[in-house]
Amino acid sequence: MAREFQRGHKAKVSDLTSGTDLYVGVQIAGPGLTFDISCFGLDADEQLSDDRYFIFFNQPKSPEESIQLLGAQAGDTESFRVTLDRIPANIHKLSFTATLDGAGHMSQAGPGYIRIVAGGEEVVKYAFTGSEFTTERAVMLGDFYLKDVWRFAAVGQGFDGGLDALLKNFGGEVAEEAPAVPSQDAPPAFAPPSQASAPPAFGAPAAPPAPQPAPAFGAPTAPAPAPQQQPMHAAPTIAAPMAPAPQAPAPYGQPAQQPQFGQIPGQGAPPAAPPYGQQPPGAPPYGQQPPAPFGQQPPGAAPFGQQPPGMPHGVPQGVPAAGAGLQAALQPYKEAATGQRWTSQNQQLIRVDLTMGGMPVLARQGSMVMYQGKVDFGYKGAGFAGRMVGNATGQEMQLMRCTGRGQVFLAEEGAHLHPIELQGDGICVSAENVLAFDESLQYEVRRIEGHGIPGGALFTMQFQGTGTVVVKTHGVPVVLPVTPTTFADCNAVVAWSSASQVIISSQVRLRRNAYPGHSGETVNLQFRGAPGNFIVVQPYEV
Repeated sequence: MAREFQRGHKAKVSDLTSGTDLYVGVQIAGPGLTFDISCFGLDADEQLSDDRYFIFFNQPKSPEESIQLLGAQAGDTESFRVTLDRIPANIHKLSFTATLDGAGHMSQAGPGYIRIVAGGEEVVKYAFTGSEFTTERAVMLGDFYLKDVWRFAAVGQGFDGGLDALLKNFGGEVAEEAPAVPSQDAPPAFAPPSQASAPPAFGAPAAPPAPQPAPAFGAPTAPAPAPQQQPMHAAPTIAAPMAPAPQAPAPYGQPAQQPQFGQIPGQGAPPAAPPYGQQPPGAPPYGQQPPAPFGQQPPGAAPFGQQPPGMPHGVPQGVPAAGAGLQAALQPYKEAATGQRWTSQNQQLIRVDLTMGGMPVLARQGSMVMYQGKVDFGYKGAGFAGRMVGNATGQEMQLMRCTGRGQVFLAEEGAHLHPIELQGDGICVSAENVLAFDESLQYEVRRIEGHGIPGGALFTMQFQGTGTVVVKTHGVPVVLPVTPTTFADCNAVVAWSSASQVIISSQVRLRRNAYPGHSGETVNLQFRGAPGNFIVVQPYEV
């Protein structure tokens, strides 16, 4: 029985089927529309670092044939064969996409789907319609992604721009075809007369081509034989980024390269780059005077909006080495669009896409820094009983409910944010360290066993179910396995697996600081549990 997925649903492939040799079928159509259906093989950074794993009409298979384009069959507009256990270790995600070739928008598409077939039986299907999109010209349909094990996610995320824009989003680039140089008639050069026929060369006779074996992975129907090589498609050739192109020599009278960030143009060409591993003359030692953060002036620089002494009027400052202009300066800080519901933009900022999954998000009041689309923010009350429990336990959370269709960006006081995806398991987190979570998660106050702890922190929040909870920490945390002798400072521990047993280990004999040489570490939490349990500790004490 095939499982019907909705947008944002995820599951382990092993929970869908025991097979790893799979058939992926895509059906999408619309009146007067032409679609290109592709598969992007992405690395751990979700970038197309190897263009041989961009599978499309002009490159129908990967080098080891773990991903193959099969063509239209069994009612599918396009189909693929994916052998998960043959995919190289550097490929962490397979993203299946559909883009428009020509005029039109995704809103004009009719009902479609992406499905997985194993052993001839359909195991999962995600259906969508054009009414879910507006002016987008591409859509990310579904992903196979590696997270300990291979999983499948129904994405259904629209994307502005066509195949070229989608390729650039994944780190690829479009290589323009060079125009053909017209040949000029030249006088014939000297050459001896050609023979009527070339003499035969020594060689064994060519073996007849072997017949194509029938696929054994259980596609709905036998795939059609591979088509004959067609002429090059009219679209520009697409390739992943390789080594940077060499810069053309500068015109006569101009410096050989652009000035570095913070240098003043017009004071002579910069010196040649020193050999790798050596500092340029006059540069400070490594680790001293790092570049100023984005948006701040470096030490000694002129105030914002004023020209430094000796600089010609009208010459822009801070021209980046990669090229001039505002777009080049802001390129490293562009929004990260991965097609997932929760996406970390950097260590302190996270984005949630409410259009994926169709469920609201509960976030700490005041944590929204920006949003796009039609989003409503409402007060989420805990009720009288919830307020009483929160006040009594110190685990009260002031929450807002985010609903609608759009993207919400969340942050709080520069804290490091960590999205944790739960799939039926549970985690215990102090309410102080929770920033946001999916409304589908169940949460309750859980008591820690013991005789007493400073500040009355005898309780924690337990989250369980299917969804994501965003945990905030002061600095970069460390995750440790639980052993029989694992102790943690109660003011530094952030979270732990809900299956762990936690008790209070008190070393109080006299009042704190009552005698010289006291360590100050009077109360700890002791963790016990089976292998696989963990704790998360931050480099900071509350």
